[in-house]
Amino acid sequence: MGLSQAGGSPGQPSPQPGPRPGAQQSPQPDPAPHSVPDQGSAHTHQPSPAQAQAQPQPQAKAHAHAHPRALPWPEARLLASRTGRGLDPVTLPLDKALQHTLAEPLAALTDLPSFDTSAMDGWAVSGPGPWQVAEDASEHGILAGDRSEPRPLQDGHAVRIATGARVPPGTSAVLRSEYAELDGARLRTAHPPQPGTDIRPRGQECRSSDRLLPPGTRVTPAVLGLAAAAGYDELALVRRPRAEVLVLGDELLHRGLPKDGRIRDALGPMIGPWLTALGAEVLVTRRLGDDAEALHEAVSTTRADLVVTTGGTASGPVDHLHPTLERIGARLLVDGVQVRPGHPMLLARLPEGAHLVGLPGNPLAALSGLVTLAEPLLRTLSDQGPAQDPCVPLSSEVHGHPRDTRLVPVTYAPAESLAHPLHYNGPAMLRGIATAGHLAAIPPGGARSGAGVPLLTLPW
Repeated sequence: MGLSQAGGSPGQPSPQPGPRPGAQQSPQPDPAPHSVPDQGSAHTHQPSPAQAQAQPQPQAKAHAHAHPRALPWPEARLLASRTGRGLDPVTLPLDKALQHTLAEPLAALTDLPSFDTSAMDGWAVSGPGPWQVAEDASEHGILAGDRSEPRPLQDGHAVRIATGARVPPGTSAVLRSEYAELDGARLRTAHPPQPGTDIRPRGQECRSSDRLLPPGTRVTPAVLGLAAAAGYDELALVRRPRAEVLVLGDELLHRGLPKDGRIRDALGPMIGPWLTALGAEVLVTRRLGDDAEALHEAVSTTRADLVVTTGGTASGPVDHLHPTLERIGARLLVDGVQVRPGHPMLLARLPEGAHLVGLPGNPLAALSGLVTLAEPLLRTLSDQGPAQDPCVPLSSEVHGHPRDTRLVPVTYAPAESLAHPLHYNGPAMLRGIATAGHLAAIPPGGARSGAGVPLLTLPW
């Protein structure tokens, strides 16, 4: 069912899938053996990937396997970041490049600016002044975009010039319009400009072939502007990961008020935009209810690089995710994480190489799964570097779980350099996260006021 218990017991069973005989294996390297739940005692031998392919594991009946070994939160997050690899590069025009990642360094194709330009509306002047206004200049002077080469400016002369226009050879400075006093054909000023004033020299920002941005840089509107200024019409990019969202649970309503024991689906409207903000291309959000065959069909035929499911990660009578992963021969990489909320999250590799992140059904628990497993995986698929989590002191004490990491919504005030924990931080609550900008990772046992804790930035 869609609404699972975010604080589920580590002793809840969940199946351990093994490869099907002859199933296609992903070319990506498998995580370290300890990342996969044991099927026997703690001393059960873990086969190598080659052995696993040569000797298919027997399929266990649904929910009849040994207890999973929940990973510590930092370890699960690191494993998710090392599970995939950057997707193949594509070349796209600038108007299609937003939110992709640069596959190659962005090197300037020209000097910026490509010629000496005026930084202000005013007068191009030569020498200390006063200046004689050039008789052969047009009424408007030199305008931005003029294609004709400006004539050299003789010493003691001046000509009108617009912002962005090419500066004539011989110009010593640009005199701003507000400082200029025009007396017939003579130009004077009470504020003589120093040589080079308000002139943007050629190559001031960069020279041709200078490296402007490294590969792995996320393409923002500012990056698009820089690329255009540097001479690009198209960019070599890492393909955006394709994602599909599957919302599970018969108890969910998709419009109107909760009634008759059913609740509104809060995750369907939220997960897709969240994945988009992380750089994914969301193909579809599908609402499947608690239909085992519909789930099997969706997972086994997906065209996505990442499938994200909501709910069904526990072992209830209508929690079909684990049996479905067994049925298709998926490799279960993470089955439970030592984090609250969100303990029963999971990560699996599908037979064709795609990945699946299973989120608990409670809203804040699901977001915990996104930042723990989905975000690091998406950053790797997009060929971005790992997230940099600043360590910030807390404004007040936060109680911890005895054994697990807690993720707590906080607001961060840079001026104070303090993280303020928010109320309404239960696994089924969204009121706290709706006003938060970060999640604070509270270590087992809690953190006192003033203690520094890692902050995970939310993607909005």
